[in-house]
Amino acid sequence: MKTFECGSLVPGCDWHTRAEEEAVVVRRAVDHLRTTHGEEVIRPAMVEAIKSRIRDRQPAIREEQRSEA
Repeated sequence: MKTFECGSLVPGCDWHTRAEEEAVVVRRAVDHLRTTHGEEVIRPAMVEAIKSRIRDRQPAIREEQRSEA
């Protein structure tokens, strides 16, 4: 699972998203920057800044799965 927290790019912003594919996370982040932060032009450097802040998170293991391990 890929995650992006906008606050890592725009201090004070609590918005975040997650998806299985990086491209989906980037698209959502770009849409958010346009609609919430008023960015009209998203340059390649901004896309790279988003990508560099995407984290790969493993889904939380449920209690039943832990006891089986």
